[in-house]
Amino acid sequence: MFLCIMSDLTQLKPDHNHFMTMALLEARNAFDEDEVPVGAVLVDQYGDILSTGHNRSICSHDPSAHAEILAIRAAGQKIKNYRFLNSTLYVTVEPCVMCMGAIIHARIRCVVFGVQDPKWGGAGSLYEFDKDDRFNHRLNIIKGVCEDQCRKIIVDFFKIKRCSNHLENVF
Repeated sequence: MFLCIMSDLTQLKPDHNHFMTMALLEARNAFDEDEVPVGAVLVDQYGDILSTGHNRSICSHDPSAHAEILAIRAAGQKIKNYRFLNSTLYVTVEPCVMCMGAIIHARIRCVVFGVQDPKWGGAGSLYEFDKDDRFNHRLNIIKGVCEDQCRKIIVDFFKIKRCSNHLENVF
């Protein structure tokens, strides 16, 4: 009986849309704090949330305070470990090279993201850390989950920024 239960657990398919929606809520928190709206949710192999995070680089004066890094830090404190084997990180925007480095060090199994980042992306757009055989950890990348919603929040944020910068220059 126990073996059947355990084998059933390994067959569970995560609900990517559900967790990405939670990451979008985190991105909205960043938006409301006038931070670049990126949100992240780190989930263990059983579908339990280890942590969440959103960008806080501006308010904390810390260039490393990206959503992914903050979620990784919080999860480490929660489980008292720096490795998250078999976990999945949901993030609204493709992780940058800094975040991909932390993801690899943390041994996160899978990264699911919404929209690609052609200027900073380390998971397929600019660099492909997941395909680099020189690393001793391999991870899976799933792109385009809730892509339209993830794109909309980031585009809206920068439209507002450009508009407000334009108004400041006029007055």
